[in-house]
Amino acid sequence: MLIKNGTLISPANGQEIKADLRIENGMIAGIGILSPHDEEEVIDASSCIVAPGLVDVHVHFRDPGLTYKEDLHTGAMAAAAGGFTTVVCMANTKPPVDNTATLSDLVKRATEEPVRVRFAGAVSQGLKGKELTDFEALADNGACGFTDDGIPLLDAALTCRAMECAKKLDLPLSFHEEDPAFIEKSGANSTAPAVAEDVLVARDCMIALHTGATVNIQHISSANSVALVRTAKSLGAHVYAEATPHHFSLTEKAVDVYGTYAKMNPPLRTEKDRQEIILGLKDGTIDVIATDHAPHSTEEKKKENFFDAPSGIIGLETSLALGITNLVRPGHLTMMQLLEKMTVNPGRLYRLSATARTKTEMLRNDSAPENETERIISALPYGILAEGAAADLVIFNPEEAFTAGHYQSRSENTPFTGMQLYGRVRYTICRGKVVWKS
Repeated sequence: MLIKNGTLISPANGQEIKADLRIENGMIAGIGILSPHDEEEVIDASSCIVAPGLVDVHVHFRDPGLTYKEDLHTGAMAAAAGGFTTVVCMANTKPPVDNTATLSDLVKRATEEPVRVRFAGAVSQGLKGKELTDFEALADNGACGFTDDGIPLLDAALTCRAMECAKKLDLPLSFHEEDPAFIEKSGANSTAPAVAEDVLVARDCMIALHTGATVNIQHISSANSVALVRTAKSLGAHVYAEATPHHFSLTEKAVDVYGTYAKMNPPLRTEKDRQEIILGLKDGTIDVIATDHAPHSTEEKKKENFFDAPSGIIGLETSLALGITNLVRPGHLTMMQLLEKMTVNPGRLYRLSATARTKTEMLRNDSAPENETERIISALPYGILAEGAAADLVIFNPEEAFTAGHYQSRSENTPFTGMQLYGRVRYTICRGKVVWKS
């Protein structure tokens, strides 16, 4: 396959060039001014950006247990439609991913999907926050990190032990930071104030500094929490923070317009909070853009009482466009910076590489030659366009407007439906194959 006439943006090394790109055997085989081979498939990327496939380190595919909302395949197709070639699924399924049997089943089934679907293991058994899972066993069976996302860890001593265990394995922990002691009802800024987030962010930043563990503050929403992460980084803590497109695009006023479709945890907050999130993205305090893709059925979301509806919205198919529309076009971030937060940084957080196959895929393939296994060890960084890197790519037109809607996800719970956004995904290529075309 030959991709012609595109603007190649490679965030891992900061390169932006007008060039062609050739794909062979699932890998990037050449970059430059290239002529097509006989019978070679050619994609014309004129007016488009060609970038590494996007990474979302915070998605809920509801599999196992709640597949009427989403499953591995519908979630993977939503990811492909949004330009994502790698996603990390959270552990709060039913049953949760707190054991190797559940994890191994997911890892095996994920190999059949069009994009790379990876999994975090639970921090605590049964997501109860009382006893740690077997981190080492979960890691050996494919867990790329640990989280009880959706449920905050309230036991500080357990949190510290979790960080110590994760550090030994050199894997990240991702935390949902909302202390229920300060929450009257979840999902709204008026009843779930920012202090609920701030107190746990402060605690976990300091424990991270103490242990040296890599910690990710999930879906940061509070101005004070952004400042806390900034301080922790300045002290030397290995703390990452992720922001969702809905938190940098909307405020609590959206609840009056969209009702339950603007209900999420943590909730949408004030304009000041939104501006501080944008500032955090600009100055590097917030490293990652992640969707917290949270599908629910229409019947569940359209409850008459706001607080009876579940929290969360889908986000994979609008994430890149919201970043372009609300961050790049207003001048808050350059396109390079946006893509860095959607490729390089999430890849670095979850120890991803730009090799043709993941370590888990290699280990599951008994026929893999030894030299391929060795190549995994000296892998290229994720987010790079270079010969020898995996052909995981997104091709999009940043100037093309479209109306959000008609989702590949099984669910449609999002306030962004009907909005005009910029940055249509034209192709998503994973493992050298076109998995989405619009």
